[in-house]
Amino acid sequence: MKTALTAFGAVGAVGVGAAAWGVGIERYLFTVRRHQLAVLPVGAPPLRVLHLSDAHMAPWQRRKQDWIARLADQERPDLVVNTGDNLGHVDGLAGLRRALVPLRGIPGVFVHGSNDHIAPSPRNPFKYFTGPSRVPPTPEPLDTGALDGYLADDLGWIDLNNAVGSLDLLGMRLDVFGVSDAHRGWDDLDVLPGMLSHLRSTGEAALTLGVTHAPYRRVLDAFVDLGADTLWAGHTHGGQVRIPFSPKAIVANCDIPLDQARGLSTWTHEGRTVPLNVSAGLGHSIYAPVRFGCRPEVSVITLTPRAYETASDIG
Repeated sequence: MKTALTAFGAVGAVGVGAAAWGVGIERYLFTVRRHQLAVLPVGAPPLRVLHLSDAHMAPWQRRKQDWIARLADQERPDLVVNTGDNLGHVDGLAGLRRALVPLRGIPGVFVHGSNDHIAPSPRNPFKYFTGPSRVPPTPEPLDTGALDGYLADDLGWIDLNNAVGSLDLLGMRLDVFGVSDAHRGWDDLDVLPGMLSHLRSTGEAALTLGVTHAPYRRVLDAFVDLGADTLWAGHTHGGQVRIPFSPKAIVANCDIPLDQARGLSTWTHEGRTVPLNVSAGLGHSIYAPVRFGCRPEVSVITLTPRAYETASDIG
């Protein structure tokens, strides 16, 4: 009995310590995950992409806001890719403005996650083990129009929710396309081929980016078929709570393979393989304020000419 009580106490102490770490420390250990990808035409200049995702911003989250605000000077990106779930509270836009204002004037693109439309709600975290989460019966709406007005009109970023666009960067043309949140079934893949055909009739791009919030297989497959040279996604939070040093997430909240729920990998469909970056994101629901074995992050990916050797470095 004494041995059993000792063991039980030890397990309890470990559990309390892990919870204290995840709630009180790790969720504030914001990290930059860096990679290089040799995907540009030979002779092209390197292009630095800042991949932001899943900020789930609440107005009181000043440490997160300050850390994001420093990225413009620290990383000096040429392009920002925002893969959604920017808001985590009905008043989250105030905090988001404070965080993103230094990025004004840097070209960018964005898509929506569900928390750009509806506020988070309390959930039983164990239900994530039964499959992707479902929308609550009476969700609290967010001011999506105000968010889009800020991202598109103030920051000058391109809205890629079931849409396409084009950018001229460093003397290169980049074509971009994306969908709204596939986790909620808001993606409309059928509209993209016609839009892309029209866009490509105006000229040839050095690179094409496919952008989605939720990396469902059907979306990634379609993006590869549509000619994306790189794929960008968020949504998974990298699992948010992981077994330390395990290459796989415990859950991904979508149907992507668990070993691709965070970081840089590749996606193959119909014999074509392209790089895929899934950001573990910066935030969490205000009702589940924890990160364990999965630091909050942004990605900085330097795109280089194909003559360069592909390398990656996590920092």
